[in-house]
Amino acid sequence: SGGTLYQLPLGRRDGVESHEVEPSENLPPPFGDFKTLSSAFSAKNLTDKDLVVLSGAHTIGVSHCSSFSSRLYNFSSTNPVDPTLNWQYAQQLQSECPLGDADTEVPMDPITPTLFDTNYYLLVSQGKGLFQSDAALLNNSFTNSYVQSRASLLSDALFAIDFGVSMVKMGEIEVLTGTQGEIRKICSVIN
Repeated sequence: SGGTLYQLPLGRRDGVESHEVEPSENLPPPFGDFKTLSSAFSAKNLTDKDLVVLSGAHTIGVSHCSSFSSRLYNFSSTNPVDPTLNWQYAQQLQSECPLGDADTEVPMDPITPTLFDTNYYLLVSQGKGLFQSDAALLNNSFTNSYVQSRASLLSDALFAIDFGVSMVKMGEIEVLTGTQGEIRKICSVIN
């Protein structure tokens, strides 16, 4: 998948229980506008640069149709399809996700779906970001500029550096201290 390497601090304390609702409470929605996204990141001490950089993770992986179908059908009273969505891409998505289909999965990056690269930014710049949150990056001068500057595969190395920095910052959110949680011997298993 390509990917990037970055140094992570060791010894972080992890919680000893997880709650199903936590991700939805802590992740911004895929249909969020720029203000909603920026506020959600700011609440976690992350910047607009972190927002646009971490959105680049949409370069790999899949999404259920239910996460973006509102862009394809009955978007608004004046626009049945989200007008920020490239019309050819919208037609392709409609063929993959018929109205009412919530479960089909489509790649977030249909060109290089298994590569961690900057193709995501090229797609967003062309109106082919899968989520409204992707398109929202074009509605702010700073994040739009970042999207445009990374819309070339020649910028993969720069994106990789930025991504590592933002991932480390994200790892510093709500760090447990003292006797809270535990330092795990195996990351995926409670001691």
